[in-house]
Amino acid sequence: MIALLAFWLSFAWLFYVYFGYPLLLAALAWRRSPSRRIDDAAAPSVSVLISARNEEKDIAWKLAETLAWNYPRHLLEVLIASDASEDSTDDIVARFSDPRLHLLRLDRRGGKNRALNRLFEIARGEILFFTDANAHVGPDTLRLMTRYFADPRVGCVTGDTQPISDGAEALPMAAGAGAYWNYEILIKRLESRLGSVLVCDGAVFCLRRSLFAPLNPELANDLESPMRAAAAGAFVVHEPRAIALERETNSWRQEFQRRRRICGQGALALVRLPGQFPPLRAWQFFSHKLLRWLTLFPLVVLLLASVLFAPGSPYFLAFAVLQLLGYAAAALGLAALAAGRPAPRLLAVPFYAVLGFAGAFTGVIDCCLGKRFDVWDIPTLSRGAASVPPAMEVK
Repeated sequence: MIALLAFWLSFAWLFYVYFGYPLLLAALAWRRSPSRRIDDAAAPSVSVLISARNEEKDIAWKLAETLAWNYPRHLLEVLIASDASEDSTDDIVARFSDPRLHLLRLDRRGGKNRALNRLFEIARGEILFFTDANAHVGPDTLRLMTRYFADPRVGCVTGDTQPISDGAEALPMAAGAGAYWNYEILIKRLESRLGSVLVCDGAVFCLRRSLFAPLNPELANDLESPMRAAAAGAFVVHEPRAIALERETNSWRQEFQRRRRICGQGALALVRLPGQFPPLRAWQFFSHKLLRWLTLFPLVVLLLASVLFAPGSPYFLAFAVLQLLGYAAAALGLAALAAGRPAPRLLAVPFYAVLGFAGAFTGVIDCCLGKRFDVWDIPTLSRGAASVPPAMEVK
């Protein structure tokens, strides 16, 4: 009886997280989607904030792209914090003579959020634009995002990151990552209709300067900033045409560590952000993040219970077989990646899903055990510019 109850509770858990939550979001948005003022002519002053650590492979093209954005020159400044870089990052930045560009050298490494806090102290823009040194951002992206700030109720606007690779170089996990990000974009659009996007994209999001609070070094800024903005009563919205392109890592080990860090930082937010969870956001965080990070637990319960009941029930037997086939496909996907070959979609999707579940669950355990991520290195294989579509190129 207990095993059967555990089975159905686990099934309900997974159904709610991956189907029930989006359906409830859609129903809420249909009932109470607030109207927002958007002004294409809006052009507030903007400070672009970039924390850079050993970015010699990317910083030159990143700055060239950013300084060439289609935005009034006198309203744009670009601030770089070199987080004790040990390569030629500082020298490359120093070669730019554009007066809108400012380099802040930090002699002692403190991590991304400490660097961003220092940049905020010298930023002058009404809007803060956060991006990564290895992210391609198109020339019109900033204009697409700043038009939302014509509405004083909007405090934060986010876009999306999409993976890119060089020519014939296929990302081994591309199919799995693509399926995951398409689902995330759907969720983000539904949340945006409520004016309550839960988490921003760290490579492309804007925040009203008046809503900035010193960032906790142990949290992710793309989670903390929108949480604080929403707690202050501001809308957090999504602009689907604001796209950042990044070269994704093709190492499953690096991807596992990335997911582990992100979820470890996210779980810590429950402790580090007291008072920042109004009812709607608390429900979103519980449904969209916490229950999903713990997905590995109900998956294990489902498998064990299905195997237990399989001898006496053809339905449980069929369900057990389907689960085992899924895990077998994930294992074959891992074998393909370990051999240096791209995994076909049939294998890549289940592998990427299992990898994400394992990384997220490990991150939550890390948080509970006291492991912190105030300083980390981005995956080395994600560095270096990749070819971008013509629409993203700077003319």
